[in-house]
Amino acid sequence: MDRRPNIIRFGADGWQARLDDGFDEVGVRRVADALGLLWAEAHPGATVLVGYDTRHNSAEYACVAASVLASFGLKSVVSDRPCPTPCVSWCCSKRDDAVGVVMLTASERSCEYGGLIVRGADGGPVSREFLDTVEQHISLEPPADSGDYQTENFVDPYLDDLVTLVDGPAIAAAGLSVVVDPMYGAGAGVLSAALDRLGCKVTEIHAGPCEDFCGLHPEPCDPWADECEEAVSATGADMGFLLDCDGDRAGVVDENGDILLPHELSPLILGHLVENRGEFGRVVVTLTCSARIARQAERLGCPLTSVPVGFSRIYREMREGDVVLGCEEYGGLSFPSHLPERDGLLSCLLAAELAASSGLPLRRLVRGMGDRIGHMRYTRRDVRLDPAATQAFRNVLPGLNPGSVAGRRPVEVSHADGLRLQFDDGSWVLMRPSRSDPVVRVYSEAPTEGERDRLLDASCGMVRAGA
Repeated sequence: MDRRPNIIRFGADGWQARLDDGFDEVGVRRVADALGLLWAEAHPGATVLVGYDTRHNSAEYACVAASVLASFGLKSVVSDRPCPTPCVSWCCSKRDDAVGVVMLTASERSCEYGGLIVRGADGGPVSREFLDTVEQHISLEPPADSGDYQTENFVDPYLDDLVTLVDGPAIAAAGLSVVVDPMYGAGAGVLSAALDRLGCKVTEIHAGPCEDFCGLHPEPCDPWADECEEAVSATGADMGFLLDCDGDRAGVVDENGDILLPHELSPLILGHLVENRGEFGRVVVTLTCSARIARQAERLGCPLTSVPVGFSRIYREMREGDVVLGCEEYGGLSFPSHLPERDGLLSCLLAAELAASSGLPLRRLVRGMGDRIGHMRYTRRDVRLDPAATQAFRNVLPGLNPGSVAGRRPVEVSHADGLRLQFDDGSWVLMRPSRSDPVVRVYSEAPTEGERDRLLDASCGMVRAGA
């Protein structure tokens, strides 16, 4: 049977595909070949760091990628164990000879997926232009050449630095009891080690090797957080922490066994950075983030910059050098003073530091924050259409300017990333076609669930009518 090579297309960070539909050793070789060619041409003899998560064949594919990169005269250094993306990114940012990172991970996707993401010399995202150029240089046939690579411990240097970023004595004095759930991912043993060194009593679950994640989807949100929530309640822990498979995003569970929504955690951490740690700067958010982070920034006197969806856009703002926090819709937080990349492990340590320094349980802190900035209800609904209908809506979107939605007149209309309508009480709705799937994502937030759902229903109807 004539089997032609798959056409490899990059998403925002690199390449992800199902293991049974194209993600294999041949594809990894082809991508590493293109990266090696471009990096060696621009930076002969430079170092590339290669990391990997706990997925099926991730370790083997990391070695394959490293050997191909080395064939171009690059110095390839592979992690000696599974490691979180922020760990290998941090190590890269500390090396003057490093040109970038190759990380074998599919992040929060299920065990059926594999992935290869790319980071630059500073540990942050590479440009879309660079990824497009890599795509153009991917050959149809895998390279035959290979070279020698080294292995190195990336985890310990990263951990040594990480624990210095928070108030260790305050955390130790609080005697916090915590549950850590790495969701069978690369953060297993890493976050728990940091918290143990800081004097916490740690219970770790879902840490053993399990390539299919034992049925768990490694995304730090409900329903996948259920067992962590139950463990917090059962052990009487002060809090629980979850990491996605590569550790760039985190979830935090309060003392009642309830997970904090990203729209609660982000403004809570911002308040801690500014009020307790004395940090200050711009806050960069995507347009899909909750109004609560904007309200918190305003309360604290921090300038706010909103950008279209995509961490690379937050990264571009962080390069300006005056940003204290970058926030994504799904809870990815970046602390530029530490690393221009999301770091779920540091998010967890900061939550522990906040609880320790305040002496208050997390849920009480969240309620107090809501009393100061207002309580809001946020949700998202996906309107699935066929590809032609999705494109039809995308075509008419720039001309949409509704006079009212659910009987309410918008006070502000933006087409920066889809169609975003703002209302006078802080409510808003956003209709945004996906860049990769035949779906329109509709977001809504309002002071009450009823008002939120009325805006959501009316906007979903507008999407279907426009398609």
